[in-house]
Amino acid sequence: MAQSTMSIRIDNDVKRGFDKFCDDVGMNASVAINMFVRATLRDNRLPFNVSSVSDPFYSDANINFLRRAIADVKAGRATLTEHELIEVDDD
Repeated sequence: MAQSTMSIRIDNDVKRGFDKFCDDVGMNASVAINMFVRATLRDNRLPFNVSSVSDPFYSDANINFLRRAIADVKAGRATLTEHELIEVDDD
């Protein structure tokens, strides 16, 4: 089977960490990338979930706030009249 070369740009520290991980599990980066590509093509989707972790709406603090608000509504204790956004520190 004919092979092609793929060139990507990646942060130096990320590459070093990825190379170390691959070495630790007994493969190299080329094998790992080939596994990723084949899994993507086989399943016709990325082999992991993609989410926006930086979206404050999905933060633990906001999800907990929404759950409390829903419980208050169900218990007849709803006092909110407008939406309140909880900002999340990016620590």
